[in-house]
Amino acid sequence: MKIRIVKTASGAQAVQVVRYQHNKRVIVQHIGSAHSGEELNEFILIAEEWIKDFSNQLSVFPDEDPNKLLHLNHCKFIGVKYHFFRDLVNTLHDNAGFGDLPALLNDLVTIRMFEPASKLRSLALLEQFFGIKHSRKSYYRIAPQCIELKAMVEQKVIAFARENYAFQFDLVFYDVTTLYFETFEEDELRKNGFSKDNKSQQPQILIALMVSKEGFPIAYEVFSGNTFEGHTIIPVVKQFVKSHEVKEFTVVADAAMISTENVKQLAPNNINYIVGARLGNIGSALLENIDKNISRVDGKSIRIKTDNGYLICSYSSVRYRKDLYEMNRQIEKAKQVIEKPSKSKKLKFTKTNNQQIEINEGLIEKTKKLLGIKGYYTNLEESVADNKTIIERYHELYKIEQAFRISKSDLQTRPIFHFKEQPIKLHILICFMALVISKHIELKAGISVRRFLDESKKIVDGQILNEMTRKIITVKAEPTPKMKDIISKLLPPH
Repeated sequence: MKIRIVKTASGAQAVQVVRYQHNKRVIVQHIGSAHSGEELNEFILIAEEWIKDFSNQLSVFPDEDPNKLLHLNHCKFIGVKYHFFRDLVNTLHDNAGFGDLPALLNDLVTIRMFEPASKLRSLALLEQFFGIKHSRKSYYRIAPQCIELKAMVEQKVIAFARENYAFQFDLVFYDVTTLYFETFEEDELRKNGFSKDNKSQQPQILIALMVSKEGFPIAYEVFSGNTFEGHTIIPVVKQFVKSHEVKEFTVVADAAMISTENVKQLAPNNINYIVGARLGNIGSALLENIDKNISRVDGKSIRIKTDNGYLICSYSSVRYRKDLYEMNRQIEKAKQVIEKPSKSKKLKFTKTNNQQIEINEGLIEKTKKLLGIKGYYTNLEESVADNKTIIERYHELYKIEQAFRISKSDLQTRPIFHFKEQPIKLHILICFMALVISKHIELKAGISVRRFLDESKKIVDGQILNEMTRKIITVKAEPTPKMKDIISKLLPPH
């Protein structure tokens, strides 16, 4: 193919791309009619670019600047893509070992971080924001692999945690939360139960999550929505210890996880525990022991041997004032109910005697003895972990609450729109992987996921259509100074 320039009847110079076939000239493409020398040079450059694209020929001059062939009067802006965000998150996927998992799974994790949505909309957003196409059927094609994929992901996550956070299994934080569905129909997995989202009328599932001492997620499990949270810790922890052949393991959990039966199962499996104690449920003898021996001075604590392990009690004047205010508020409510029985309802400091509601003086006296006192159960000997260490470890349980907050707010894990068990479990796997990447960003870059997203969305690639060659040209944006700093923390040079 060659460029041909001919004069038109109007005196202009027409630029054409021609080829010769059987000694005949064939006009392949009319580029345009130039009315000046500058316009002629422009059309010649466009013709050269058209020939190169049409014939897939490489340029004879590899160092030639391609931008000189972009003429805005023959181009149209067609939108933007967020390739920078996807490329950076893909690098984090690779670093976490996710690179050899199904591409669709990783792409759904990326879009879950970028803009959480239903699976159908997520597929549309992948194409809109990143130019990636996946069919709807492909999601349900990988759904049957959710159990196998979960095991693979957890192995990779633990290896990643070991490398980046020196994770050693010696201390793991455990908690559960509920995720509700946009439906009112139950099945074997989706059950009505105690909802932490105040959605008791809608079926839900129960999610158990384990995180490291830094708050980095390492494992999870899914239970039916009517499962009592105290019944989850034993099967989850025992399976985790068995799967990873853990020799030394300590789990930290809240008060709902402890029971005499749980303690009986933890100890024989070499599983140490630190859990909150519900002092309102203890017997009178143990209460008197605490009241008699504890020093009501900030920072002071005692350790008492019980059937549930060592009970450690500490006193705080700040907690005392908070507990006292709450007790007085509840007592006042109780008095109002007694004065106006028509509005009666069961309150903490009331009891029924001969069908009459009266103040529960015994409970008030018990509550007074516990004002300002917080309890913790553990089986760890004081020589291994003193009272101060036990209390500090328990107070770090807020890190798992932070992980749940990221999952429920930034990643919008709830509500769930799937109805079959496999797609539901695949959805939870995607959210778990997104939580892993998100928490890694927070820990390493020292910023929230929201701020990371805000900064990432400033870096967009413009897409321009050359209307003559029909070629889409991408104009890449440079990372902002803030993003360069974030990258240096996330991807330090080796």
